Amino acid sequence: MPADTNPMLQKQVIYSIFVRNHTKEGTFLSVIPDLDRIRNLGVDVVWLMPIHPTGEKGRKGTLGSPYANRDYRAVNPEYGTLEDFRRLVDAIHARGMRCIIDVVYNHTSPDSVLFEQHPEFFYRKPDGRPGNHVGDWSDVIDLDYGTPGNWNKPLWDYQIESLCYWATMVDGFRCDVASFVPVEFWKAAREAVAKVRPDAIWLAETVHRSFGKACRALGMCCARDTEAFEAFDIEYSYDVQETFDDYLRGKATLSHYLDLVDFQDCAYPAYYNKLRYLENHDLPRIAGWDSDPRDLRNLTAMAYFLKGTTLLYAGQEVAAEHQPSLFDRDTVDWTVRCDLSGLMRTLYGIKRDVLQPTDYCHATADDEKNVAVIYRDDIREEAGETPRTVGVFSLKGEATRVAVDVADGTYKNLIDGSDVTVSDGELACDGEPVIMRCPRPELAV
Repeated sequence: MPADTNPMLQKQVIYSIFVRNHTKEGTFLSVIPDLDRIRNLGVDVVWLMPIHPTGEKGRKGTLGSPYANRDYRAVNPEYGTLEDFRRLVDAIHARGMRCIIDVVYNHTSPDSVLFEQHPEFFYRKPDGRPGNHVGDWSDVIDLDYGTPGNWNKPLWDYQIESLCYWATMVDGFRCDVASFVPVEFWKAAREAVAKVRPDAIWLAETVHRSFGKACRALGMCCARDTEAFEAFDIEYSYDVQETFDDYLRGKATLSHYLDLVDFQDCAYPAYYNKLRYLENHDLPRIAGWDSDPRDLRNLTAMAYFLKGTTLLYAGQEVAAEHQPSLFDRDTVDWTVRCDLSGLMRTLYGIKRDVLQPTDYCHATADDEKNVAVIYRDDIREEAGETPRTVGVFSLKGEATRVAVDVADGTYKNLIDGSDVTVSDGELACDGEPVIMRCPRPELAV
């Protein structure tokens, strides 16, 4: 991990906004009236999906993908002016939150300013034409950062200068498909930005395991998650996403997924931080998978409880089921199907005040009952008499009894204040999520 990574990021919550679709107006200024509500959810960081102009050449849909960037150094005029953007960022800061923006450094639109000014910065197909490595991304062309010993330093300089410019206004960056850009570049960028914004947040969108494997087999630049952690504070948890999706589809067991979560805690560097989410702009809404309110409460509580920064995608708090389009005007449906706001506020308090970035995290599952039992062991000397925090999540919302590694007794559920009983090594679960503090059993070494 970078030496200046802040472990306390693990206690924080990021809220993702697609400006085009957040409000009917789809502008920077129209987001401001919603900031108090967002802050009240328990949010530390607002992530604005790409704010830059979108390309017209090869455009998908009517408005184009925000990830087909036309100009790294301008804002999308459909959203407003640069001054409007500054007002939004100032309003975010005024409410005690930080702001990060999306940077799309693997590719640009075919009609980008950068391609017009510097065609030598771009990848070329065997026939000499600009192109991309991922065929489905037909609305973009890839940049070429070079290879060790032959880096494309003028491109590096341009991109780093752009980051430093935005770092005068914002608090960090969510880096799109960061795995496809050399880690060496990101390390240099981090060092340069630190001179402008010393505490900048660096969030990497790493890639699904199968996708990364296929890309590396084709000879593409695709960093492994362990390599990306050399430059980034937080990474996507796409390394385990496919198994979680298979669990939702009934094609994998819950224990399989949680075993991979255990593996993360053993494989990654100290203070590793995996972004924990149930949905994002590239994934289906979790309420589209399962709209049962009790199930959603359990899934939400588990996402907050897992080790790492929590991500909320705008609309998740009302259990929105429709995944907004990236290519057209498709405003978030703010109809409240299941109000998770109060639960999110409570979980934020637990995350902030109880859970520690140094916790040793391990998990078990009762596959027959669809119950996850996750342990967060506080290994600090000052942990006191209750160094273990246990989360019990009945992901199908069913009342049941489940085995827990906790001494028999009565404990307080930190979520709703109710009493929870453990008897004969089993916890009586009423189908609602449980988080409780208790003594940790003596560990045999």
